[in-house]
Amino acid sequence: MSGKKNIYVNGINQVPVPKRQIEIVERKGIGHPDSVADGVAETVSESLCAMYIKEVGHVLHHNTDQTEVVAGISAPKFGGGEIVKPVYILMDGRATTYIEKDGKEVSLPVESTALKGVRKYLKKTYPYLDIDSDVILDTKLGMGSDDLTGVYKASNYLSNDTSFGVGFAPFSVTDELTFQTERYINGALKKKIPEAGQDVKVMCSRVGKDITMTIACAMVDRFIDDPTSYKSAVEDLTKSVQDFGAGIIDKYGDGENLVVDVNTGDDYERGVYYLTVTGLSQEMGDDGSVGRGNRCNGLITPFRPMSMEATSGKNPITHVGKIYNVLSTMIAKDVAKKVKADAEIHVRLLSQIGHTISDPLNANIDIINENAADSPKLNKWKDEAYEIAADWLDNIDKVSELIINGKIRTF
Repeated sequence: MSGKKNIYVNGINQVPVPKRQIEIVERKGIGHPDSVADGVAETVSESLCAMYIKEVGHVLHHNTDQTEVVAGISAPKFGGGEIVKPVYILMDGRATTYIEKDGKEVSLPVESTALKGVRKYLKKTYPYLDIDSDVILDTKLGMGSDDLTGVYKASNYLSNDTSFGVGFAPFSVTDELTFQTERYINGALKKKIPEAGQDVKVMCSRVGKDITMTIACAMVDRFIDDPTSYKSAVEDLTKSVQDFGAGIIDKYGDGENLVVDVNTGDDYERGVYYLTVTGLSQEMGDDGSVGRGNRCNGLITPFRPMSMEATSGKNPITHVGKIYNVLSTMIAKDVAKKVKADAEIHVRLLSQIGHTISDPLNANIDIINENAADSPKLNKWKDEAYEIAADWLDNIDKVSELIINGKIRTF
């Protein structure tokens, strides 16, 4: 292990969120416009990383975290509608577009690489989206500023920003319900209910032991013949999620009561249905931006610490806005497993531009439960938390490798 690091571990006497009276958790599903933007941005970064490694032998400077999804216009109808105006997706940001080789300037296939990767991602992820006619892809990727490029070239391990990342662990039963339900709807449930599109948003509100789960799910018109079929599909979706949620509560909870509401914006008497052509609300008036949705743990958690940094699309070598958010979450998980004691773990990592990312200016770990600061185990917990954080920081390149290889979720 390297020398002493700026790691500060505290015991905090506070009721952990899972034991409080109120908790709110949200997840924007893989097809939500903000998640589409996140997925596209991260795909561009992953594609560029692979191209740079192939062409140069290592990842070059880039940040592609500015993707915008501009909504289109559609005309959904029972039995199948049509896209009137395609969605427009702009992939912009900074990327190294050429290198010096043998005294000559050699161009790199940045934009073609980005387009190829994104087309493959969209086709694989959104089966009802025709990438040839339902979406327009555009790229505006230019060279980065000299100072940030210089920081990158100086060493692969110097921070390119003064910024922070945060993470927490473990997930509560409300967190698990929110996260796993969206994955279930966009996973195993698709075979049973193909009418359910990819644009799914799950919001859970817990009051005491009563959890209300509100789901907005874009329904795919080609699989729905009439209003009766629509109602039936929504009812099937509601029951399936109710049964699935009961299993999550049995595994992670303590006898919580769950109520599931799906597409509460519908008004059957007025003929209002959440009907789409592609299963994505971006087809009709819903825009998306990188970093406006889930944090890198896959959730939006107003009762927990969060960073406003967009994780997706940032380079995985020196951009602490990405690396520290991912790393803080990993540290929090490991500390939570070690400490247990019904403790909630908060981790905050602060960098300083130009300094080694493995040596943060401030690494703060809070161990939270009703008696943490007074526990006779606190010194033991502090030592364990310090060792976990220091080990991760000493091996921070492993985090970059996991991100480059697509093994880490960023949204």
